[in-house]
Amino acid sequence: MRRTLSCLLLAGSTVFPILALAQPTELQARAEQLARQAQAESLAYDIVESLTTEVGPRLAGSEAEARARDWAVAKFRELGFRNVRIEPFALPVWERGREIAEIVAPFPQALTITALGGSVATGEEGVSGEVLAVASVAELEATPAEALKGRIVFVDEVMTRTQDGSGYGVAAAKRRLAAYLAAEKGALAVLIRSVGTSSHRFAHAGQMRRVTEPGDDPGVPAAALAAPDADQLQRILGRGEPVRMRLVLTPRTRAEGTSGNVVAEIPGHHAADEIVLVGAHLDSWDLGTGAVDDGAGVAIVTAAAKYQMDALKGGPQRTLRVVLFGAEEVGLAGAKAYAERHADELGNHVAALESDFGADRIWRFDTGASEATLAAAQALGVPLRGFGVGPGNNNARGGPDLKYVREAGVPVFTLLQSGWDYFDLHHTADDTLDKVDPEALAQNVAVYTAVLYQLLNSEVTFR
Repeated sequence: MRRTLSCLLLAGSTVFPILALAQPTELQARAEQLARQAQAESLAYDIVESLTTEVGPRLAGSEAEARARDWAVAKFRELGFRNVRIEPFALPVWERGREIAEIVAPFPQALTITALGGSVATGEEGVSGEVLAVASVAELEATPAEALKGRIVFVDEVMTRTQDGSGYGVAAAKRRLAAYLAAEKGALAVLIRSVGTSSHRFAHAGQMRRVTEPGDDPGVPAAALAAPDADQLQRILGRGEPVRMRLVLTPRTRAEGTSGNVVAEIPGHHAADEIVLVGAHLDSWDLGTGAVDDGAGVAIVTAAAKYQMDALKGGPQRTLRVVLFGAEEVGLAGAKAYAERHADELGNHVAALESDFGADRIWRFDTGASEATLAAAQALGVPLRGFGVGPGNNNARGGPDLKYVREAGVPVFTLLQSGWDYFDLHHTADDTLDKVDPEALAQNVAVYTAVLYQLLNSEVTFR
């Protein structure tokens, strides 16, 4: 075990010294015992199997996402949670249409694409134009308008594969911004190399930017190319002849639809007004069945929460609130709605965690505690060592849906999964149940179970 831990610690940056392997406290020992029990069960896999089979893809604001909310309510009630409810909110709803990309000249052939979330349509006949390739968003921004006018822009920037997912934020800039920069300079449309690390012929979906206000610049039609198709287009451009393409995208946006957060609780019996929040997001993109992003997260947090119920029949000291956020993929709409709806009680949230980075094993524990409570926060990681989880830093982000509660001062913690392969599947048609490893999923449940048990039964607030 010591050798394994050393390898894990060397794999990531750590700022904490390793705690001495002293006799664990009663709370730590009970947390590890409960985690071992949780690891031996299959509840989480049963949950993600149920969600992906009985609901499938769950695009924000769609009828399928509404069915997912009903599924979640039924599942929470079946498992014995209290105060189960849907907290609805309104949002614009983007719907996918036809998607065609083809090189017209000099070497006619079809390419594999997917429209980016929020993209406007080309019209039924599509648009045709000469392709201009740029290497990055920065190069697009620096390119004169006269070079872009009337052309289809191809942003060919490769994403870096990393264990902690840090390559994603850099690569996603082209997805968020390219359509709007191209519109300012008179381009017809934008194609980007998919924001992903897969070499398979799956295009990666994703939102261009967060839900916009009426009157905002809609940008130009935008789509992502599968990585092999981006390579093919680059080779054709390299032949030195002008390349003409035709692009047809027919998405539409309904001005107002409905999404919602599903909330369930295990009430505390001693400090019931103190809340530990654990969450995942219920929606998914529409290409796969959302097993890895984020059906696995839904399963992990639901199962880990259920084991808190089993551990103490009288309930934990603090209240555990599970939130399955709606409409995360289209711009954290559910996260914002939760923070606004619960603004008056965010001061009572003593900790928050989210599982939204796939289904691989957790390898690092990051904290977001005050200096005064840092030692207590680090001590939460002691029962995790036996599961291959080492200490990280004190700059935890918590997860995408915790953005607004974190900004409101809620302490967040990150149980960081290995992301080496996550962006091979992320937002693609290949995000399906067969990619979920039951053993890795069980390790996640065990680790979340241990951390939640300690947070729920501790007297430290971490603020």
